[in-house]
Order: sequence, then structure tokens, then C-alpha cells
Amino acid sequence: MAHSDIAAGDWIDRRVPEGLRPYARLMRLDRPIGTWLLLWPCWWGLMLAGEGWPPVGMLLLFAFGALVMRGAGCAINDLVDRDIDRKVERTLTRPLARGDVKVWQVLLFVAFLLLVGLGVLLCFNGFTVGLGVASLLLVLTYPLAKRVIWAPQFVLGLAFNWGALMGWSAVREGLGLPASFLYLGGILWTLGYDTIYAHQDKRDDALVGVKSLALYLGDQSRRWIAGFYAAALVCFSLAGFLGDVGMAFYVVMPAAFAHAVWQLASWKPDDPANCLVRFRSNRDFGLIVFLALLAGRVL
Repeated sequence: MAHSDIAAGDWIDRRVPEGLRPYARLMRLDRPIGTWLLLWPCWWGLMLAGEGWPPVGMLLLFAFGALVMRGAGCAINDLVDRDIDRKVERTLTRPLARGDVKVWQVLLFVAFLLLVGLGVLLCFNGFTVGLGVASLLLVLTYPLAKRVIWAPQFVLGLAFNWGALMGWSAVREGLGLPASFLYLGGILWTLGYDTIYAHQDKRDDALVGVKSLALYLGDQSRRWIAGFYAAALVCFSLAGFLGDVGMAFYVVMPAAFAHAVWQLASWKPDDPANCLVRFRSNRDFGLIVFLALLAGRVL
């Protein structure tokens, strides 16, 4: 398949037992970018709320939790979108769309992942547990958003950046204004990178009736994404200022600005492969913001 999001003969095909392969693909274990995009806001919030080096135990808990919950979210998305996925070139080889697993098997798998996620969540304080449970509403809402509104990326941003609030509350046992600006910045960042991602499917989405900012903004997408990224960087800077992060934070943050400029300057909206590379590069953008917060706390 020229433009499928599953690469035949990859490490899952080579190393994972045949019966487990559909579940590994449901979790998108072959494509870790979603886990990184879910994890970075958690680690940002942890850094912003803390002093000095972050607790290794909390970093690992958030990392494992992001892996599990991203997997659950992807499986839920595939359940809701299974009929659409059969009509879209990029997604028609997904396990449920292709018939490698049945609906009841995916439902059991989602229940298992959510139980594992709950086990991770219970390692945190009570306020953070409450935030984590509340995030389930967003996880369940996102797959339906593309059928209702032209900006499902906004709902995705609400869900994927919830970890910014949880990372903060894991340290402070509550919320604060710095965490709110960090969360807002993450949402704006998601509006940018997921609009780039959505340009891969704009032709198929138009045919099957799925809504996205890529379709709504059309040729104006680059201008709007630039605005989203610029506003995100302002919010991140405000979060650092209100959180009393050290000056080293502001020395590193221009690298995030440079990365955003590179994304937009080299982006080709009508080239799916180019869109995917620019989307995936946001793992590095997230790393830069994390390193800026780390530098501000440690140096």
C-alpha cells in the first residue's frame, strides 16, 4: 500500500507472536509519536511545578501511563471509526478495519488497558487521580468530534495536553495559573501539529464526510498554524514566567521557535509523506520545551 500507516514487515511482524500483532497495532506500538505527544505535557507540568531535577519515579509512571492510555485511546478510536477506516487509504489495513480482530475482542482489550491505566493513576495523590478519571470523558469524546465540528483538533488538544495539569498536580496537589497557561499552550500546539497531520487525509476525509481543520482552513492552513504555534510559544513563556522558572528557560526556548519556523517553511501540504515527517518532528519540539523547563529549574 503506497500510503498506509502500517508498514509491512516491520518489527511487529518480525518479533511479535502472530496472535498478539493486532493488539500491538491497535496500541500503535509501531508508531510511538502519539505516546511522545501525550507524554511531553505530563513531563512539562512536572518540571514546571517542581524544583531542581524531576523525580525519576514520577517520570517513569507518567511514561508508562502515557503508553497505556494512548493505546487505549487508539483502540477506542478504531472502534468508532472502523467503517470510515475501510474507506480511507491510510487506515484500511488497521486490524479492526481489516477484520484481524472482532469488536468484542477490542472492547475487552480496551477494558484491560483502562484497568492498567487506573493502576498507574492510583500511584498519585487524590487530586491527580480525580483529574485522571475526568480525562476519560475527553478520551471518549474525541473520536466523535470529527463527525460534529470542523475543529476536532481542539478536542484532541484538550485530551492530549491534560497531562500538563496532572504533572503539575502530582507535585502541588492542586492547580495553578502557570499550569493553566501550560495547558493552553499545549492545546494551541496540538491545533498546529494535528492540522499538519490532517492534511494527509484531506481528500479521503472530504469523500467520507469527516471534518477537520485541514479541510476547513484549506489554503489558509499555513497562516493559521503559524498563529497557533506563535500563541503556544507565548503561553509557554507565560507559564515559565508565572512559575518563576530561571533565566535559562528563556535561553533555550528560542530553539522551539526555530523548530516551529522550520516545520512551516519546509511543509508541503499536498505531500502526505512530508506532512507525516513534519508532524512526527513535534516529538523534538516537545523535547526542546522540556529541556528549557529543565534548564530553568536546574541551572
